[in-house]
Amino acid sequence: MSRLIVVSNRVTVPDKSGAAPAGGLAVALKAALGERGGIWMGWSGKSSGDREPEALSLQTHGNITYALTDLTDTDVEEYYHGFANRVLWPICHYRLDLAEYGRKEMAGYFRVNRFFAQRLAPMLKEDDVIWVHDYHMIPLAAELRQMGFKNRIGFFLHIPWPPADVLFTMPVHEEIMRGLSRYDLVGFQTDHDLANFEGGLVREGIAESLGDGRISSFGRTFRGGFYPISIETAAFADYARRAANNALVRRARQSIEGRDLIIGVDRLDYSKGITQRIDAFERFIRANPAHQHRVTYLQITPKSRSEVPEYEQMQRTVAEQAGRVNGAISAVDWVPIRYINRSISRPVLAGLYRMAKVGLVTPLRDGMNLVAKEYVAAQDPENPGVLVLSRFAGAARELTGALLVNPYDIEGTAHAIARGLNMPLEERQARWKRMMDHLLEHDVMRWCDDFLKDLTAP
Repeated sequence: MSRLIVVSNRVTVPDKSGAAPAGGLAVALKAALGERGGIWMGWSGKSSGDREPEALSLQTHGNITYALTDLTDTDVEEYYHGFANRVLWPICHYRLDLAEYGRKEMAGYFRVNRFFAQRLAPMLKEDDVIWVHDYHMIPLAAELRQMGFKNRIGFFLHIPWPPADVLFTMPVHEEIMRGLSRYDLVGFQTDHDLANFEGGLVREGIAESLGDGRISSFGRTFRGGFYPISIETAAFADYARRAANNALVRRARQSIEGRDLIIGVDRLDYSKGITQRIDAFERFIRANPAHQHRVTYLQITPKSRSEVPEYEQMQRTVAEQAGRVNGAISAVDWVPIRYINRSISRPVLAGLYRMAKVGLVTPLRDGMNLVAKEYVAAQDPENPGVLVLSRFAGAARELTGALLVNPYDIEGTAHAIARGLNMPLEERQARWKRMMDHLLEHDVMRWCDDFLKDLTAP
């Protein structure tokens, strides 16, 4: 069996005990790498200042080698904060108003991908299978091909892929699409993303669709497919069952004093629809006075990319909005919104999901959104909660038992919250079972196996 080489912006390195940090993607990739043997390469998250980064830092656990490299301050600013997160991220999330294109940042993005290719090249063997992850690394295959490598190289995009009219606003869109054509398999989260990609190529007159996922473009024939990423469903369900004995979860249950819990968990990002969600919760409370004093909304929102001005501003906006709503509708013995601005461990999170009668997952745009899948997996089969899910999340293509909402429709989302809290047990069980059966069959290992099977197919 060929070795597997995984390349991603950041690498999940096991701790001193050899255990990888919890997380579905880390679990799946570690298992795939462990089965085949191989290398996981990426940025260490550290800067070398203005000095050239030292040699790769190599750590071996079992038959997996973790290869980390530092980047210079300029690299981090131009490649990561600049082009990746202030051009590609907003455009892929349909936020043209937030895209700030600069030629210097674009050049840095391609330069750092060349740097990664140069550092990876000496470790590659002729029959290695290379799997590249996410928008930070789109040009990597082109750099490796230019160096003469003919390996099977696959790419998976974890975020949405926009339609042509959105993508074409990016000055270097053709170069980005040319980079994707250098892969053997380009994977997306949903059929809609794949259709946007293939349709954009055809519309631009630079590709021909050959059927069966095959695309001819820029002098190459490659394949496109969609592979909805998932979670380690059974393990996460077990987390949630055992979390009842967790001291923090017990204290949380006591502190809500028998009220119904509504939960939202999101990285702090403008794509997550947090401000619209708080507006919808306020509308729900004002329209349903019977639920006042009887419900608590817990919003867990760890900080994200604080170095980017848009994120720093959003952090202030969300905190102020939660404070305004609490000030307007709370009482001496009731604070409706609890806003937590830090990370919570996954076992504790699983216990909080299981306590919640409604899970609010309402991004304005999301590639998949694994919180939705975690919430479903964490539920008590005898008394499951209700998932309120944005139709603009990739997960909406799979989780047919959710209450789908338009997050821009504040009134509609408020109505869905009320419906979820008042839904009869039998309907909740039927909706949950439909989603859970799907997630047990289509877990993260199935996602990993399906992608690698197609990548290595003749």
